[in-house]
Amino acid sequence: MAKVLAAVPKHSLESVLVAVELVLKSGHPSAEHVENVINRLKPVPVQACIETDLAVTEVPLGDTSRYDRLRMEMSHAMGTALIASRSVTNSSRA
Repeated sequence: MAKVLAAVPKHSLESVLVAVELVLKSGHPSAEHVENVINRLKPVPVQACIETDLAVTEVPLGDTSRYDRLRMEMSHAMGTALIASRSVTNSSRA
């Protein structure tokens, strides 16, 4: 309760009351939930448009197969590293 009341000076009484009402309707009241709802109700600041001389010279492509190729390369590399580490471990035991 104290956390909810402490939010009043920071967010305004009206914002806290709206958030409390929504949280009570959800059936899972908690101070953290109230804070979360208050923050979700805030308007998102619009990012300013930045002027620049930069331009895209190559159109990006959604190449999901590239990810699969990289993953396979990594698994092969990891397999090679694993085999190498096993051979070092086995040779140190001898």
